[in-house]
Amino acid sequence: MTPQAGNSGSYTAGDIQVLEGLEAVRRRPGMYVGGTDLKALHHLVYEVVDNSIDEALAGACDRIMVTIHPDSSVTVEDNGRGIPTDIHPVKKKSALEVVMTTLHAGGKFGSGSYKVSGGLHGVGVSAVNALSEWCEVRVKREGMVWFQRYERGVPVEPVKVIGKCDPRETGSITTFLFDREIFKDDIDYRFETLAQRFREMAFVTRKTEICLIDERSNREMTFYFEGGIHSFVRYLNRNREVLHPVVYVEKEIENIGIEAAIQYTDAYAESVYSFANTINTIDGGTHLTGLRAAITRVINDYARRNNFLRDADPNFTGDDTREGLTAIISVKHPDPQFESQTKVKLMNPEVQTYVQQVVGEAFNTFLEENPSAAKAIIQKCLTSARARVAARQARDLVIRKSALESLTLPGKLADCSERDPSKTELYIVEGDSAGGSAKQGRDRHFQAILPLRGKILNTERARLDKILSNNEVKALISAIGTGIGETFDLSNLRYGRIIIMTDADVDGSHIRTLLLTFFFRYMPSLIEEGHLFIAQPPLYRIAYKNQVRYAYSDVEKDKILKEMGASADKASIQRYKGLGEMNPQQLWETTMNPENRTLLLVTVEDAAAADRTFDMLMGSAVPPRTRFIQTHARDVRNLDI
Repeated sequence: MTPQAGNSGSYTAGDIQVLEGLEAVRRRPGMYVGGTDLKALHHLVYEVVDNSIDEALAGACDRIMVTIHPDSSVTVEDNGRGIPTDIHPVKKKSALEVVMTTLHAGGKFGSGSYKVSGGLHGVGVSAVNALSEWCEVRVKREGMVWFQRYERGVPVEPVKVIGKCDPRETGSITTFLFDREIFKDDIDYRFETLAQRFREMAFVTRKTEICLIDERSNREMTFYFEGGIHSFVRYLNRNREVLHPVVYVEKEIENIGIEAAIQYTDAYAESVYSFANTINTIDGGTHLTGLRAAITRVINDYARRNNFLRDADPNFTGDDTREGLTAIISVKHPDPQFESQTKVKLMNPEVQTYVQQVVGEAFNTFLEENPSAAKAIIQKCLTSARARVAARQARDLVIRKSALESLTLPGKLADCSERDPSKTELYIVEGDSAGGSAKQGRDRHFQAILPLRGKILNTERARLDKILSNNEVKALISAIGTGIGETFDLSNLRYGRIIIMTDADVDGSHIRTLLLTFFFRYMPSLIEEGHLFIAQPPLYRIAYKNQVRYAYSDVEKDKILKEMGASADKASIQRYKGLGEMNPQQLWETTMNPENRTLLLVTVEDAAAADRTFDMLMGSAVPPRTRFIQTHARDVRNLDI
């Protein structure tokens, strides 16, 4: 295409920008670690730990220690082979400096050093170095301790020897402090987030000890699992009634390691997780497809051979065979192909065939050798199939048909006039009192209100057919518009933001948890795509002289009182226990006005952890819930008695 006369800009070779070294990473961190938010900050640690995990996968490392220091710098130490320090044949400088300062440099791109690798993006520790205020690396190799320091990715001095060590002692020690010029928000590492990730890593890299130490809070956790993913399944199911022992298989085909663990429980939801080279592929991929296909095929074949299904009966669907299934599939591939840089979906087509073969043989053998367990699994599938038919009939009653849209929307829904979902909001509120205030206080143009009477059904303890017979759930599904289960379609979402707005008391917290359980189990895409929020109503209204302000926490209340120059006994302080205590104008100003309000976005950082938490809080087993309450009782604040 030739430029048109009169164009104000030119596009020549001089406009092509070449970013040298690690400058590209600092300029575009989102391309390398996913952004500059809290998730990206933790990603820095994962990048360094992944290098140590790769050493473990190569059989050269069995201990990894991660320490968060009081200044939020992080040290990752392993007992692997240590990063090579000799002179690189092409770059003519220490291989350590090449690895730390050059993108796409490392031992994972050739053949021989690493059979499989989990290091993300191929950018590895050099990207971490670029995004750090400073970074220091110590390498123990051949009886020497080598050292180099970097500042914002630039070496301060050449690699040098700073001491001696036992020749049998090898490994790498990397310490870095993230750069607040890049990560500008007031963010810091969360112990729980790192611990959850390292627990998963330890499960899928068995017999490797991963220790996390937080010197900021004097907390420490160590993860080590002899049983690998076999232990992972038992961990996920420890609050559930299991139908049989864990079915475990491990096999290598064409240099691809395949490991799977399967167990059915009395639960109604599916808990299946997939890993490729220790990376949690949250969007699944060919390994997950192979696992599911194998399980469904084997169960149908067994049910036919043993007359659980008659000639006239249809086969079980995938949904039937996955109810109550807990499974982990982990593959180790020498050349994994992922859908995108963030590695959330495995794409290698041969993996599906191999996984289906390995899992199919092992699961079929288990059913043949354990007829009582097989019968329990088949009976669960039969019940699920009957419930699916009933659920479809119930679901058809609540799905919004376009021709009858105005008739099928719930009568208690106060809809908005705007029809563009990207501009609309649905507030789910408890009770008619709060619903009345919200309806009067809202902006009718883009805010809709759906009041719920009482508490919705606990969806953790019920099948879909029972859930769909609950009037409150039916109203919720028809208002949202996406359908549910097999017919869920996010493109039919009627409101871009779905906001849970409940009272700041025990009942309000319970209703919020029931709603979150429903969305997590039956509409997870709403959470994954960032459509679900929790409103943050104020706890206090503070009036003093001519000033009226609202506080959302006890700390903020004390701060406001100080700013007003008032003591707690002189100011008029109202503690809101329910949304109904606010008049419509107050509710709008504090909780619903986009210019003033605070909304909490609901996210799921780790599906396995959320799965276990919902199961523990809302499932049928009482002892785990009792232990949780006893453990955390001292941490409770503002409990309304």
